[in-house]
Amino acid sequence: MKKIATALVGISLGLSACTTTDSPSETEESFSMPPAPIAEQRPYSFTTHGITVEDPYHWLKDQSYPKIDDEDVLAYLKKENAYFEAWKAPHEAMIESLFEEMKGRIKEDDKSVPVKDGDHVYWSEFAPGTQYRLWYRKPATGTAADAKPEGGTLLYDENKAAEGVEYFRLGAMSISPDGKLMAYSTDTSGAERYTLKIRDIATGKDLETITEVSIGQPVWTNGSDGIVYTVVNDNWRSDKAFFHKLGSEPADDVLLYEETKDPAFTVGVGKSTDESLILLQTGENSSDETYFTSADDPTQPLKLVKPRAPLQQYDVDAAHGKLWIVSNHEHVNFALYSADPADADSWETVIEGSDSFYLQGIDSHRDHMLVEGRVDGLDQLYLRDYASGAMERLPFAEEAYSASFGGNPEYAPDAYRVGYSSMVTPGTTYDYHPADKRLEVLKVQEIPSGYDADLYTVDRLMIEARDGAMVPVSVMRRKDFDLDQTGKLFVYAYGAYGYAIPPGFSTARLSLVDRGYAYAIAHIRGGDDMGKQWHLDGKLDKRENTFNDFVDVTKGLIDAGYAKAGNVAAQGGSAGGELMGAIVNQAPELYGAVVADVPFVDVLNTMLDDTLPLTPGEWNEWGNPIESKEAFETILAYSPYDNVTAQDYPSMLITGGLNDPRVTYWEPAKWTAKLRATKTDDNLLLMKMNMGAGHGGKSGRWNSLYETAEAYGFVLDQLGSE
Repeated sequence: MKKIATALVGISLGLSACTTTDSPSETEESFSMPPAPIAEQRPYSFTTHGITVEDPYHWLKDQSYPKIDDEDVLAYLKKENAYFEAWKAPHEAMIESLFEEMKGRIKEDDKSVPVKDGDHVYWSEFAPGTQYRLWYRKPATGTAADAKPEGGTLLYDENKAAEGVEYFRLGAMSISPDGKLMAYSTDTSGAERYTLKIRDIATGKDLETITEVSIGQPVWTNGSDGIVYTVVNDNWRSDKAFFHKLGSEPADDVLLYEETKDPAFTVGVGKSTDESLILLQTGENSSDETYFTSADDPTQPLKLVKPRAPLQQYDVDAAHGKLWIVSNHEHVNFALYSADPADADSWETVIEGSDSFYLQGIDSHRDHMLVEGRVDGLDQLYLRDYASGAMERLPFAEEAYSASFGGNPEYAPDAYRVGYSSMVTPGTTYDYHPADKRLEVLKVQEIPSGYDADLYTVDRLMIEARDGAMVPVSVMRRKDFDLDQTGKLFVYAYGAYGYAIPPGFSTARLSLVDRGYAYAIAHIRGGDDMGKQWHLDGKLDKRENTFNDFVDVTKGLIDAGYAKAGNVAAQGGSAGGELMGAIVNQAPELYGAVVADVPFVDVLNTMLDDTLPLTPGEWNEWGNPIESKEAFETILAYSPYDNVTAQDYPSMLITGGLNDPRVTYWEPAKWTAKLRATKTDDNLLLMKMNMGAGHGGKSGRWNSLYETAEAYGFVLDQLGSE
């Protein structure tokens, strides 16, 4: 199914691995930190539902936002950055060593496996020493598996495009069906307002430009005469879809759809696998609706599949003259339906909903339907036969792994592309050949500095939470790691929006594991690791289950011998940063070091401000405290910023992005300021604010990796290594 992303979601920063170096205590001299920055407290309060909340750091939200020019605000952020740099200076050698170690595990001139699409195969590669990708194609000969990533025509050089800017991100790239044109979008600030351009591939010349578009992939008409795209409004919400006819002025683009019913809904566009339909979906985190029109002429009237309804979600694809629909309207774990496009609201059940099988999505190719789901928290991939309905499961041997279909743009490919990894198995790209039921290895992630999987093992545990729920945990450790509480433990989780953290491979992670750490991924409620109900049991009035799960998993791992209390590090980003804020309020004694990346910690204030990009679309995840006193009280009871108390906290590293439209910069800034003024310990508290980036931190593969080295360096500085 051509999944259309309509909801802004949190981004968790990647974690990876390495070889050992001396511990910080052996390589660095002791030093004294300068005095920490102290933010002024300015009286401010508000009253909602008869409840008054004091917020003395409200002033750190620049009142001219999204313009940020308040000198007091900027001065405070710069002081915090200077304080971070003061800590970093004597640890620079360790961080640089970690970075070089992590970098040594990454193939500098790495190339992706070519993907066949029409008359060409496409791939990307890195040149040695570069931060960004080069994108190539060449004429297709034979199957996609026969193609080698060499030679070909350079379509786009991200490195050249990134020259002279502090931040760069290629948001989307889409080749026209006739293969002559390329639509692509870029962001050079981290603010997620993209510029869309159309390039003539033969000449390399950009022909047309459209500004203020969303991150979503532009969709070409079948005749290659225009594109459908979405734009962002003043509040960063994608509320309109336009058709741009090549050669016309953007001001004359045809408005295909505008979301006017609900400000929480955002609009996305896609194309059916059989390429017959352009799909327009509007929705938020728990409800959506889809329209379709001809991919030959998208100005034809839109047809609605099924009207929106509260808590009803569905996604649509097309093949063999039918619509194929995955929906939760009858079962929480979703079911598959078919419909005649002429009567799109009349659905026939194809695969019934199941308590044990969580149906996540489908892609309807000519010969098979690709079905993705999850059983007991593990990915399951199936090929479904249209005629018989038989489901063939792709075999994977490991007990814990991550697998998905991907790189299958053609309607009738010879084989189906699959991605696979586990916590000990590097990323592997396969082609699955249905005729002989064979997985063909096309590429295994290369680790230049070396990697011996036999040194490591993965534990799959079920730990009981305080309410009796059994929470799965995946733990990677060296085989010589003893379960006698003498080691160190690093716990990572996200736990929101129904997004699972699969037990996949990470090279950077080895830098902790090889230093005596066990690395755990807690598959806590709020994600959909154990099915859709797992997500529902961690949102709205059940949100605190997410935090309790993480704390209870930590206690369970301590009891199992992975570490002692205080020798545990934790990390989470965005909504996972909210998790970090909640767990240090609830059980600070368990953790010795916590990294909270772009943390969503000022939850109450953000959910009360309906002008912010995320807020209206997030009410079905967190609750609407504007309308509901109960939601107000629920959020107030756990919001990390509002619940900072006079107690000892672990050492903490907090990050943010000045241009972040998802978790605005003042959330980590206010939280840091309040922690400094309130906590009763002398433990290290650092905040690093990226002044030229957004939600995902710095751009470029080495810049991003260096930030991981900084985070791990902080953990090793505070907890040490074996």
